[in-house]
Amino acid sequence: MIIEWWHWVVGGLALIVLELFIPSFFVIWFGLGALPVALLLLAVPGLPLATQVLVWFLASVTMTVLWFQIFNKRFADKTRSGTATGDAIGEIGLLVHAVAPFTRGKVRFQRPILGTEEWQCTAETDIPAGERVKILAIEGNFVKVEHV
Repeated sequence: MIIEWWHWVVGGLALIVLELFIPSFFVIWFGLGALPVALLLLAVPGLPLATQVLVWFLASVTMTVLWFQIFNKRFADKTRSGTATGDAIGEIGLLVHAVAPFTRGKVRFQRPILGTEEWQCTAETDIPAGERVKILAIEGNFVKVEHV
């Protein structure tokens, strides 16, 4: 059996679709690696199967390495939402429930802070609901805030 260019396209698309059912974010690179082999077979018909498999393997590994070493880091830097405690200090939010020195309130942020948009909060002064507050510290499951 001679493997044609369209076999690689169909196989690659099947692997890409398989990624939808196996959410490992790894199979997709082998599917995408099949597409350059299809293009190569269009340009150079009759390429030996061993060469086709080698090109597929190298293209897949290259795409995987590029994603996890270069592009994924750039993407993560642009979309991170305060993954470290130090990143959250100074963030401004809107007080949803009033807070007083011995009463907890609730503050909502525009973007998630450490994974969530709403936090229970404490403050050293009375702050009514609807006011803007700034994070001073993170103390366990609460944020300490002050009026802005």
